[in-house]
Amino acid sequence: MSDIVTSEQRGDVLIIRVNNPPVNALGIAVREGVTNALADVGNAKAAVLHCEGRTFFAGADITEFGKPPQSPSLNDMIEALENCPIPVIAAMHGTSLGGGLETALGCDYRIIDRKGRVGFPEIELGIFPGAGGTQRSPRLCGIPESLKMTLDGKPITAARAVEIGLCDEISDGDILENAIAFAETKTEKHVVRDLPVPACDQAELEKVLAAAQKSRRGQIAVENATRAVLASAEMDFDSAMENERKLFMELLNGSQARAMRHMFFAERLSAKVDGLDAQPGSLGLIGVVGSGTMGGGIAMAFANAGFAVRIHDANAEALKAGLEKIRALYLASASKGRISEAEALDRFDRIQPIDSWDGFAACDLIIEAVFERMDVKKAVFAELDAVARPDAIIATNTSYLDVDEIAAGTKDPARVLGMHFFSPANVMRLLEIVRGAKTSGKALVTALDAAKRIRKVPVVSGVCHGFIGNRMLKGYGREAGLCMMEGAAPQDVDKALYDFGMPMGPLAMGDLAGLDIGYDNRRSMVAGEDYEPLASVLQDRLVEMGRKGQKTSAGIYKYEASSRAPIPDPEVDALIENIAQEQGVARRPVSADEIVERCMLALINEGARILEEGIAQRASDIDVVYVNGYGFPRYRGGPMFYADELGLAHVLERTRHYQEKFGPKWWTPAPLLEKLAAENSSFGAWKKG
Repeated sequence: MSDIVTSEQRGDVLIIRVNNPPVNALGIAVREGVTNALADVGNAKAAVLHCEGRTFFAGADITEFGKPPQSPSLNDMIEALENCPIPVIAAMHGTSLGGGLETALGCDYRIIDRKGRVGFPEIELGIFPGAGGTQRSPRLCGIPESLKMTLDGKPITAARAVEIGLCDEISDGDILENAIAFAETKTEKHVVRDLPVPACDQAELEKVLAAAQKSRRGQIAVENATRAVLASAEMDFDSAMENERKLFMELLNGSQARAMRHMFFAERLSAKVDGLDAQPGSLGLIGVVGSGTMGGGIAMAFANAGFAVRIHDANAEALKAGLEKIRALYLASASKGRISEAEALDRFDRIQPIDSWDGFAACDLIIEAVFERMDVKKAVFAELDAVARPDAIIATNTSYLDVDEIAAGTKDPARVLGMHFFSPANVMRLLEIVRGAKTSGKALVTALDAAKRIRKVPVVSGVCHGFIGNRMLKGYGREAGLCMMEGAAPQDVDKALYDFGMPMGPLAMGDLAGLDIGYDNRRSMVAGEDYEPLASVLQDRLVEMGRKGQKTSAGIYKYEASSRAPIPDPEVDALIENIAQEQGVARRPVSADEIVERCMLALINEGARILEEGIAQRASDIDVVYVNGYGFPRYRGGPMFYADELGLAHVLERTRHYQEKFGPKWWTPAPLLEKLAAENSSFGAWKKG
């Protein structure tokens, strides 16, 4: 017996204790220790499987990902639980996830702490439970509930787990003592694998499948997981287990699972900055300047995490309207059952309006979220610089502007940085943290700490126009616009990228955001140098016609009242034809493959430049930005991982193909791409020297 797994007998009950901090991951030492303990139960009449610390088994040991399996496997350990001659009770507390829940299902009974949660999160890694989870759970809670947990990936509460039959009893108080008392009442084995699968409610099953196909569009794990769960009622247990293993291995060795594992680790790595050796400042009181969509969302993000927030707007009426909108959003969440009404009002009360700049004097972190104009930003920072404590951090929520220029107008540029939230800020996970030339380590680590505490995924960027995400987006949008002008209908451009996995096409996205935003941005840019005019001439004409997108019910598409569904417009098709003729463009068929390839290569090539310039620290940071901020399909792993999967030699060859076809202006390969392709290397393996 190791220090990780120990056992002792108390009366007639054998207690098997596991202590593998921090989350009792099911590594080889745990599996071996539990299996050995089950082999020698002595004269005990029942056993309790209990984990020390904050949780029951929270899942697999991620350090074993990608390594050859070691015996005993998780399946071996679960079989040992089932074959144990006495009843085994799982004492579940904390989060029993993935293999942890599968382990509990291998026990005869399950008692769960009232605050406990259980689930199968494997779908987030492009797989599904592969140690009998798809076979044992239907026998307890039925096929629809089992499939919902498997495809949804989100944990359920203890109360819900007992309600559907997944667990037997809720524990209030000491989970181990209650499990021992429960075990003393159990004298018979109750092996889950021997239970029949309840009859399936077909309507409920179809509802679950429809929801999964919508939320996990493009993920092949949905089909494989569904086949595995359904097999629980169609095959004998051993055959269904073999089927589960086959379907599981198909996914485990596939590109989607590789991509999603990549994202799992990339999101944990993005908060780590090489050479950063500083301690975060205090984060008690947060200040927000601006009460519009972004300012209100930022205030909510901090209030949701328990922070007190002070919010100010130069326009008193705008502040009043912003607070009313925040309150309405909280009450809407309560009406949908996401939070209680009391919690909604409590969160709202954490956001306090202030009527002067002096109210920010006590704040630890102040985030400016006003209009995207340099003169406006500088005026705000001058006010904040005059009232903020010397140790307070001041951040700008700019999407494009030069953070160093903003910081230069302050007494201490070291405390200034960018915190670029994505809209809606209270929902979107990504936070681009922009490190200025003089930003201190303390300011940076404080921003990273804030991101963690409000449950954002942070990525650190250097200063450039658009930072990581919006800088790369320019090329993506350019190629979409050019494909449209060269011969593809707007809906064909959008469909090609939607089918690739993007949440919506770039042209429909332009209508959603408002075509006037890009129009206004281009007024301060140099055509032909800063942007390709042919790619946006249609949008400019539409704005000048009063067609600004969804807000005017017409943009590239037209929209019916109270609907966001884009409708192709023959008037726009004719306008495209006329513009193409004016510009001397010979229109031709443009395939979906070409649309996707050009848009992806534009992203990848600009990403390579961003890496080489040191704007992003690592390729996976770019992937985190695009998956979490721009809807790049997680199952493709982000643009740089996607490039590595294609092979950089292939990426370079296709980039040169378009360079020959369209000229070098936008298609000159990034030097880093050429270098890595020549070395037969990858973006993932590259590290700036």
